[in-house]
Amino acid sequence: MTKYQSLANDLRQQIRQQIWRSGEKVPSVRASSHQTGYGTATVLQAYQLLESEGWLVAKPQSGYFVAPNIQALITSLPEPPQAPVNINDLLFDVFQRTKDSDLMPFSSAFPDSSLFPQQELVRSLSSASRKMNNRSALTHLPPGNHDLRRIIAQRYVQQGLQVGPDDIVITSGGLDALNLSLQFATQPGDYVAVESTTFYGALQAIERLKLIPVEIKASADDGLDLNDLTEKLSTYPIKACWLMTNVQHPLGYTLSQERKQTLVSILRQHNVFLVEDDVYAELYFSADKPVPAKVYDQQDRVLLCGSFSKCLSPGFRIGWVVAGKHSEAIQKQQFLSTISSSVPVQLGISHYLLHGGYDNHLRKLRSTLQDRKSAMINAIRRYFPNSTAVTDPAGGYFLWLTFPAPFNSHAFYEQALEKRIAVAPGTLFNIRQDAVRHIRLNYSCEMDEENLAAMATLGQLAKACLDGKSTGRKHCSAK
Repeated sequence: MTKYQSLANDLRQQIRQQIWRSGEKVPSVRASSHQTGYGTATVLQAYQLLESEGWLVAKPQSGYFVAPNIQALITSLPEPPQAPVNINDLLFDVFQRTKDSDLMPFSSAFPDSSLFPQQELVRSLSSASRKMNNRSALTHLPPGNHDLRRIIAQRYVQQGLQVGPDDIVITSGGLDALNLSLQFATQPGDYVAVESTTFYGALQAIERLKLIPVEIKASADDGLDLNDLTEKLSTYPIKACWLMTNVQHPLGYTLSQERKQTLVSILRQHNVFLVEDDVYAELYFSADKPVPAKVYDQQDRVLLCGSFSKCLSPGFRIGWVVAGKHSEAIQKQQFLSTISSSVPVQLGISHYLLHGGYDNHLRKLRSTLQDRKSAMINAIRRYFPNSTAVTDPAGGYFLWLTFPAPFNSHAFYEQALEKRIAVAPGTLFNIRQDAVRHIRLNYSCEMDEENLAAMATLGQLAKACLDGKSTGRKHCSAK
């Protein structure tokens, strides 16, 4: 996208938001040039483009004004395909009610904590903290600890991604990286594409930033529908996409290298940013580690976000953005929010990565998760209704279950809580919150006698739901 096109896009969005109303004068060419830093010729070209499209009207000796019939133009544009996101209340309710330690944690967003090298991390944190000096808090402000960024860069280089430490910004966890990236790539009122079944953090960010969501078809069997993406990009003024190309959460698919390359090519043609959520990158079950779509990005239009929370330690909250030439802009966003991630934790993880056997830990973790996935799938096949469909993901630690009608995941969730079992209702992962026939289960805990008994209980509840019988205060058939 050229500078004048970008400026024109920004002004269109401001008019949509009624910052400039019908008949009002917009900033003069000279004033806009001063404000944006663009040359007067660039600003004039943008204004002339908007005039040709009917957004602005030029008046001799007076300047440019918003067209008098602007509302007719705006209402003639395609309607948003989905209503605004409204998920925070539901998500808060589920999190509040499932955080008790005596609940069976099948709804947890993190792996079983016993799988992490806690003692080694504590020793690394202690060793690194002793070496801190009075200036450490300043020297490790954004973009973050240089050694940590260098180690992350090394791991990407081994995958064929040409990235250096200066291309990386350390953040307070993966979600912080993703939020900063989306905020950089959009403004309130912009259209953002997400998978039709997606991570609830993406929906939270869209709601918080007042963005307009556009669903792209995706399924566990076929992955992201690139034809649907192309059609939506041609129909709606999409500014950015938030997508997972490796171990998609919660469906579990990983796109092939060819499809990732095609994805990046499609987005490049439409001048759209990709916020690539790659936090499960290390939790793959294939022989080789899948590369991110960022590998095929030649224009720094892909903001690659990673994290140690899913594979090393949730509590340490260290993530990053591979931002390339946008690194400074991401850092400025960070100064307005979290300022920086914890300095001792950055130093501790850096120390562990250098001395703690990280790759050996990852190999054991992937092997254990794969075994536990098989154990939970076997339990589902043993105890759940035969009509239950369950994914067999390419990595991660989640299963996505689909039930036939009648089934209501909210009522099922309520009944499971009465049995002291926490599950994640499918509506958390859907813009329209109509995924009432789905639940997500965390399979990272060992399938011991207690967990096996819990799976048997869930299976009984599911059978009662499908039989149309009430097994508690709530009936779990769809209304």
